[in-house]
Amino acid sequence: MLPVTSITSHKKFWAHRLTPAPFLPMSREEMDALGWDSCDIILVTGDAYVDHPSFGMAIVGRVLEAQGFRVGIISQPRWEDVEAFRALGAPNLFFGITAGNMDSMVNRYTADRKIRSDDAYTPGGEGGKRPDRSVLVYANRAREAYPDVPLVVGGIEASLRRIAHFDYWSEKVRRSILLDAKADLLVYGNAERAIIDIAHRLARGEPLDGLRDIRGTAFTLRQAPADWVEVDSSHLDTPGRIEPHPDPYATETAKQAPPEQSDTQVVRFVRDVKAAQRHKSFIRLPSYEQVRNDPVLYAHASRILHMESNPGNARPLVQRHGDRELWVNPPPIPLSTPEMDAIYELPYRRVPHPFYGDARIPAYEMIRFSVAIQRGCFGGCTFCSITEHEGRIIQNRSEESILREVETIRDTVPGFTGVISDLGGPTANMYRLACKSREIEAACRRPSCVYPGVCPNLDTNHQPLIELYRKARQLPGVKKVLIASGVRYDLAIESPEYVKELAQHHTGGYLKIAPEALSEGPLSKMMKPGMDTYYRFKTLFDRYSQQAGKEQYLIPYFIAAHPGTTDEDMLELSLWLKSNGFRADQVQAFLPSPMATATAMYHSGTNPLRKVKRDGEQVYIPKGLRQRRLHKAFLRYHDPDNWPLLREALKRMGRGDLIGNGKKHLVPSFQPRGTGARHEGKRQPFRTQHTRAENRRTRKPR
Repeated sequence: MLPVTSITSHKKFWAHRLTPAPFLPMSREEMDALGWDSCDIILVTGDAYVDHPSFGMAIVGRVLEAQGFRVGIISQPRWEDVEAFRALGAPNLFFGITAGNMDSMVNRYTADRKIRSDDAYTPGGEGGKRPDRSVLVYANRAREAYPDVPLVVGGIEASLRRIAHFDYWSEKVRRSILLDAKADLLVYGNAERAIIDIAHRLARGEPLDGLRDIRGTAFTLRQAPADWVEVDSSHLDTPGRIEPHPDPYATETAKQAPPEQSDTQVVRFVRDVKAAQRHKSFIRLPSYEQVRNDPVLYAHASRILHMESNPGNARPLVQRHGDRELWVNPPPIPLSTPEMDAIYELPYRRVPHPFYGDARIPAYEMIRFSVAIQRGCFGGCTFCSITEHEGRIIQNRSEESILREVETIRDTVPGFTGVISDLGGPTANMYRLACKSREIEAACRRPSCVYPGVCPNLDTNHQPLIELYRKARQLPGVKKVLIASGVRYDLAIESPEYVKELAQHHTGGYLKIAPEALSEGPLSKMMKPGMDTYYRFKTLFDRYSQQAGKEQYLIPYFIAAHPGTTDEDMLELSLWLKSNGFRADQVQAFLPSPMATATAMYHSGTNPLRKVKRDGEQVYIPKGLRQRRLHKAFLRYHDPDNWPLLREALKRMGRGDLIGNGKKHLVPSFQPRGTGARHEGKRQPFRTQHTRAENRRTRKPR
């Protein structure tokens, strides 16, 4: 792999004397005003362009600009019209294609596959301003506009589709997005280091096919290089018999096991990979065609990908797609604190581009007074894709840089009232938490540092974060600093002083936390702690709130229809919610996002948290629209529209004793007029004694 150098160590490109721009240009007129005859790089994004470090295209654009490149933005183009992709002319180096801050399919569809009516990343919150699978559409249009310009795809949509992946919206396994987009390179994870290397090397005239040694990238080859050692993925995990695909260059180093041997024997290599050869070895995943047709092999490939996700020991992954080899380099080396500071202190204007006028962009309104203090998450929750995208190693900013950004917000952002809405990241309280040993960290393959318990090698000292909170709220002009990012409460209880600081100074009456489930079945498939941990946190939070004379509440979040969740689990959770007086306004149903471990469970019905075998652990999967609706209905047991569905389920489960009009009952036996019809599949209301009594009261006297 390419030696790691600081992102600030490169010699600036010659055009640096023409930068920085007040805003990255979105039109030819802006380019003319800047004295640009062309752009070196053009970024195409599915989001509105907001020049704020919470928006990916702003970060990538400003990072490249800081290297001296002229960067233009094509934001939310009309994808039906190729001319929209010619608006800034042809870039000198490459197009950078992203769907935006969100996966376009998650952005456009609910967990029930219904089209959303709004889009928080669009002016006015208007929906329908980006296509399905935006990366594919934008890449193909850019290729149509300028066939000879290199295409680099990235962002979370491309990152989570870098290998063959299960697509929930079509219920099938799709190829790597790199092949369908017909792009030259895919950049995954935190892209700054890779995209800077790509830009400088292309600017020096290096050919595209020479950019094969950059971490955090993927590309295609006709065949893997013969001077590398191939390791079959079944050496690391044995899923059962795999039919080998033709391997013309490995015939002298590999042999197929004879048929009479165990069916777990596959194509194996005679020699083991020696330490001296490890840097020239790669792992052969089952091909796209194999994982497409075999869910167990899909779960196996998912497990291998997650095992090979530590930058300290990961090897390249290779997966055959038809007549092409998909090569995925190891993950990027995490950014250092000085590099993080440099990125977040670039000259962002912190407002939307003037093109949008006074239009309100909901996502910007939510984050304009927030500060990112870290990246990454070592929680490893199986339903979440943050780890797959940003990595498990926490990347931190310095305290000084964060405080400078708070002062910048105070002094420059319109509408600031003295309240910082968040100091956080993917998780609120992982700032400066890390493995106590660099050697152990570099060798570790655990999917989580906090499950089934907090790793003894993890430094859980919250003191740097506590000091940061205290200094931030003491800045002149800052009235309050709130914490809106999710608090990992199993870590928080390791530091009662942190819980005290959070409860007494940084909570605005309600604190959202995410137990996600109640029963051990789903919790074990989520890799989340049990409710004992929740109660320990609640005890601390309530105590410190009372000491401060504040009436504050925890708002727990739960997921419906997660793999491993039975109807009985959801009933238990529903009874817990009722007994504790919780009435959820909105509920979250499990959405199988690409590459998540829980998605592999959903598709395969097996548990990739353990060795994947043909006769391995099976996972109960709540599937089908009706069952998913039932699980959501258990979370909203108080909604009359859900009562018919719940009554039917309770009777089927032998729990008719929970239907009635007393406090011990989950749902009443009566049905208010005009409710519940959509779940009964008929127009007439559910008639009960109560509704007949209502009719008598409203009947006109004779």
